[in-house]
Amino acid sequence: MTEESENFADEELIDQESNDAESEGLYEHLSLKVDPGQEKMRIDKFLVNFRQNSSRNKISQTCRAGNVVVNGHPVKQNYRVKPGDEISVLLTKPPRENIIIPQDIPINIVYEDDDVVVVDKAAGMVVHPGHGNYDGTLINALAFHFEKNGMKSDLDRVGLVHRIDKDTSGLLVIAKNEYALSFLAKQFFDRTTKRLYWAFVWGNMADNEGTITGNIGRHLKNRMQMAVFPEGDLGKHAVTHYKVLERFRYITWVECKLETGRTHQIRAHFKHIGHTLFNDERYEGNQILKGVNMPKYKQFIKNVFEVLPRHALHAHTLGFVHPVTKEEMYFESPMPKDMDEAINKWRNYIES
Repeated sequence: MTEESENFADEELIDQESNDAESEGLYEHLSLKVDPGQEKMRIDKFLVNFRQNSSRNKISQTCRAGNVVVNGHPVKQNYRVKPGDEISVLLTKPPRENIIIPQDIPINIVYEDDDVVVVDKAAGMVVHPGHGNYDGTLINALAFHFEKNGMKSDLDRVGLVHRIDKDTSGLLVIAKNEYALSFLAKQFFDRTTKRLYWAFVWGNMADNEGTITGNIGRHLKNRMQMAVFPEGDLGKHAVTHYKVLERFRYITWVECKLETGRTHQIRAHFKHIGHTLFNDERYEGNQILKGVNMPKYKQFIKNVFEVLPRHALHAHTLGFVHPVTKEEMYFESPMPKDMDEAINKWRNYIES
């Protein structure tokens, strides 16, 4: 989703408007297939993990109204989900994320023509409206930019070939028409794009370079995380190549190349091998995982967390073939200010 880059084809949870439901005055707000390893659980409790700002009581009411459908049939709130179930949540109003409101939000556009726009996204900005972030997103900002310049573009999800997480900074490309979308999507599918990520991870990596391989799927207990599973039915095949750029005794600066583009791939893979991303709150990297038990060190880490108040991940490069000119396009994003300040603090700490 996108974690690093997240292809929409790889997402296990899809939010989209259902044409069939719309004809009946209902709109599909959630559509998902339950993971093979999911434990049996009441559906009202299960869906709380997927419906932000929605209580278990509201979900129970939706069930009683007959608007929670499993395998094509409405279910009550005490239905116990099982592996393979296909679940839909239908509501009377369309999803708010399908309404794109132009907003005058500063964004760093590094390249633009009639077919594509390349943006260097700041950390903290959500790419597309949805799940409690209905405005203030990159797409809202682009809608304003296009409108201001007299351009027409359907800025629904169709224009997004890939995305990066809210707290990941760096480069991504948006298609401005359906031909460009199809052409770019093929490159992402074939893994011919040129993308490198910079990350700070806890611990001193044993090798200067290596490869992490392991299926990635949604965590069976913590639904906000992705987890690595043995080869088999759970998750999807994922491969991450890395190279060490600099060592700081208790953390390592690595460059990552994705052979696949699974949701949270870098974050999940590095946690799996014991090197969680620095200050990655969702994956418990926002605590001291390596180092010494000394007040001075604890204060130092606190200071670094303050200058880098998000997970340390940056989409550094982006390369692709232009859909019309067929020219090789290549872009680099410099180290963002917060990561640069953090790395300088580490350099000073190691030298002191």
